[in-house]
Amino acid sequence: MAKLEVKNLTISFRTTNGAVRAVRDISFDLQEGETLAIAGESGSGKSVTTRAVMGILAGNAMVDAGEIIYDGKDLLKIPEEEFHTLRGHKLAMVFQDPLSALNPIMRIGRQLTEAMLLNNKERRRDGREQFNKMLKRLEEQIVAAEGGTAEAKERVHKKVTQFDDFVKIAVKEEYAYKEASEAAVECTDCIDEIEDALLKHSDKDVREVCGRLIRALKGVFNPYMFQQNDADIARYNALLSEFKREYTGRQQSEIEALIADMKERLNAVINGTAPNFFCIGYSVQQGKAPDPTRQSVEEINAQARKTLDDGFMIDFLKEIEMALAYSEKNSLAAKQQAVNALRQALPVFQQKPLNEARCKEARKASAAAVEASIDPLQLDKDSLSYVYKSGTKAYADRYFLSLKQNPREERRFAKDTVRYNKEVAKGKVAASVVPKNLIDSEAAQQNLCGMAESLIAHFEGQIAAGAQGNYAERAVAMVDYLKAHAEDYAFKLSKGMARHRAIELMKEVGIPEPHKRYHQYPFEFSGGMRQRIVIAIALSANPDILICDEPTTALDVTIQAQILELINRLKAERRLSVIFITHDLGVVANMADKIAIMYAGKIVEFGTADDVFYDPRHPYTWALLSSMPDLETKEKLEAIPGTPPDMILPPKGDAFAARNKYAMQIDYEQQPPAFRVSDTHWAATWLLHPDAPKVEPPAIVTERIRRMQREQAALEAQQNTKGGAEA
Repeated sequence: MAKLEVKNLTISFRTTNGAVRAVRDISFDLQEGETLAIAGESGSGKSVTTRAVMGILAGNAMVDAGEIIYDGKDLLKIPEEEFHTLRGHKLAMVFQDPLSALNPIMRIGRQLTEAMLLNNKERRRDGREQFNKMLKRLEEQIVAAEGGTAEAKERVHKKVTQFDDFVKIAVKEEYAYKEASEAAVECTDCIDEIEDALLKHSDKDVREVCGRLIRALKGVFNPYMFQQNDADIARYNALLSEFKREYTGRQQSEIEALIADMKERLNAVINGTAPNFFCIGYSVQQGKAPDPTRQSVEEINAQARKTLDDGFMIDFLKEIEMALAYSEKNSLAAKQQAVNALRQALPVFQQKPLNEARCKEARKASAAAVEASIDPLQLDKDSLSYVYKSGTKAYADRYFLSLKQNPREERRFAKDTVRYNKEVAKGKVAASVVPKNLIDSEAAQQNLCGMAESLIAHFEGQIAAGAQGNYAERAVAMVDYLKAHAEDYAFKLSKGMARHRAIELMKEVGIPEPHKRYHQYPFEFSGGMRQRIVIAIALSANPDILICDEPTTALDVTIQAQILELINRLKAERRLSVIFITHDLGVVANMADKIAIMYAGKIVEFGTADDVFYDPRHPYTWALLSSMPDLETKEKLEAIPGTPPDMILPPKGDAFAARNKYAMQIDYEQQPPAFRVSDTHWAATWLLHPDAPKVEPPAIVTERIRRMQREQAALEAQQNTKGGAEA
């Protein structure tokens, strides 16, 4: 399932000279762990597309059509309050100029921790809301599956309340443990710093870090880690206090022995078996709180698991399985009713012209049937169902707005044209006539019908497939879902924890001496280091999707390579989905999984990185590749002639035709459709039409492709030879 789906997105901007058509009917999807590069010249619509995803379009922007689907929601139609929870937490963005993205009079550390604390607040609120919603739905479905009697309601409510109560206990205990764990990790970081200071023979740094280590040790106390009366911790504190006051190089062997002992104990706790707080929470609720001083964590986990399974969870999972089966059965039956409602609505949507009253009635009836068909216990949201109501309303509203606005716009244009002609006839210099800003009612009606037709086909496929089954597995997934959201709302990030995480993030993105850098201002960093800070801020909430808007443009070539390598590494480590905006195809050659080539607001070619680099089909892609420098190319690089078109009056045919030396007459008359090259590759150019003349890419492109293929073959042969030798 795609992480993000963009469907038929069309965006324009109001100006005094008319509407600028910035994005024109583009569609793509982004899978989990995938990098999508969007490449094109400045003004091609790349940044506008991603800003629409982030919900930060300019005030004069108009979303004329389309959907941006994330987690079952259309991001173009949700309120700002809901978007505020997603932005930064689930969707993060790295901007082109790091200096303008940072507050010049605020220390870097505060900017990092401020982002974390704000995101934690939103995450806790969202976690609590999602937990309560799903638990309430689960209770309702269990009661319904058991007949809906008063006795069933009372018994199920008691059981669900018990679940809610022990989960609260569990997450409270787990939060305390995580806080102590973070303090222990901070201690090991301080020890690493002491080791570095010893290598540099910096007595002052050793004394300073000893002070921080003493403060960090205050937070490690937890029943499952260190007891309050732990003799070793007391000894560590006493010795560190002495070193903090008067450490000199003559005491190096003493402090080395101390930190070696500390490191061994801390790592044993940090890397030891973690307590299963979900099970422990139930034991505590039942008055059987475990004693870590008498039992090992392994023994506590095993005993707590048995107590939970025997006393509650086995029976509760069976009830969840029953609820899932009941809910799915009802959903499938309701989907058949929804198909009937959609089939009744479709002729109304297809009527020309649309009747407003009938359309509104059909839309409401079909939307109600679609919403009733949504399985309330389905964890993977069916985006087509969720956005049907808002989508059809938007398209219908747009159609009927065109009936009012287009005649007014025609009259305005005619009036301005008459005025302009009179002024010109008198020999005066007249202001140009603002072009007509008409709403495409035909496209709005087609989209309205398309939503109904897509949903009919989608539901019929689900009905034919029948019930998914595997209820036991899905019941466990349901409990895991509830646990995850409970952890979200229970975990309150303290300022101390935020500071430690900020320093860890600075290390992760490759900033040296993060403890010192933490207190510096943006102007004290180089351009590359500032960009690393911006990336760290974007990653602070562990987002699902990271959007990089030309993050290397303001950097020199060496730093560019480092930032690209960093983004690649973070993507792999965090399973991020990345959208990378660039005007330089060479930047994304080794990091993109898929590439979309944009020109004049449209995607003109789309494919995998291999498709675009080894088998480019659109003349604009050829032009971008021809202007891309590399170390091996000996031919003169080719500049793209001309300038991009005026998007207030987009060209009638192919927007690139005026700059394309391969253009045919049809390119000036009709926009080319998307011609399929392979299952993963398509391009919108008339050169792919069966009747078009065969045209080869420029020599500089074909030579580069042959060279890349030779290098790739040589590399693969070398790897095969190496693999055979090792075997």
